[in-house]
Amino acid sequence: MKKILTISLLVLGILVMSGCQKESSNLDVTDREGNQVSVPRTINKIVSTAPSNTEVLIELGLSDKIVAVDKYSPKDTLNSDVTVINFREPDAEALIALNPDIIIASGHNKVGDEDPFKLLKEAGIAVVYIPSATSLQGILDDILFIGEVTNKKVEATNITKDLQDEFDEIKAIASTITNKVDVYFEIGDYSGKLYTFGSETFLNEVVTLVGGNNIYANETSWISVSSEDIIIKNPDVIISNQDYNSEIITNIKNRDGFETINAVINDKIFVVNGNKTSRGSNLIIEGIKQVAEALYPDYYDYN
Repeated sequence: MKKILTISLLVLGILVMSGCQKESSNLDVTDREGNQVSVPRTINKIVSTAPSNTEVLIELGLSDKIVAVDKYSPKDTLNSDVTVINFREPDAEALIALNPDIIIASGHNKVGDEDPFKLLKEAGIAVVYIPSATSLQGILDDILFIGEVTNKKVEATNITKDLQDEFDEIKAIASTITNKVDVYFEIGDYSGKLYTFGSETFLNEVVTLVGGNNIYANETSWISVSSEDIIIKNPDVIISNQDYNSEIITNIKNRDGFETINAVINDKIFVVNGNKTSRGSNLIIEGIKQVAEALYPDYYDYN
């Protein structure tokens, strides 16, 4: 009861303050999920609930304004007293007490249709949602949106322009590759269940951009596949972003039947950085370069 009363008082205080300023100092935007949100024009305190969003905020020069993040976000450039919160079950009282100007949330924070930030919205705190990007253009658009709601439009435009320029350079190199390889890109091996991706994912675009042929391009989104099917498809190269597993290459080689796969026969199994190939942020370019070098070392050299 005491906790509920505390939250209510905090909410009331914020509503009073925001009510006095809202008309003249807010910007009405449509977030990346399609919600209409009124965002303060002056942003001094930011809560970021996903590593990809945090990486973009850091690149925009906003490290000092971030007051709370999820446990997976990079923290080396943030203030030492930054609050770490479980955003699947956010502590509304703790977040309201931080008095943030904006919460930049992720679709991963939701469980079903429940909005974990309902109380924060009722307190007058701006909450914008950024679902997981499904394309490289989507990543660029997310960066531009974050720049818009944090008064960093110019910086965001420059970042996205530089990224697009690098995408175009890689695409130009890929257009010169005539002997293109078939690729199996593994993103998970959990208790014998293997996971990869098809179309409508930015990782499929990554493989295509650098000149590879994803053997599961005809499938859609994130999928579970069988060892037997991978063996039949016989990829020339296998890539894994499970860099947390020091034995992943050995494990792949030792799977039943994999000794017949071209990638195993020719020792073409590579590990790339998991974070830089799975997060939809400005750092995706570093992941793209790693994939490019793994597939075509004679064409790409970023060392």
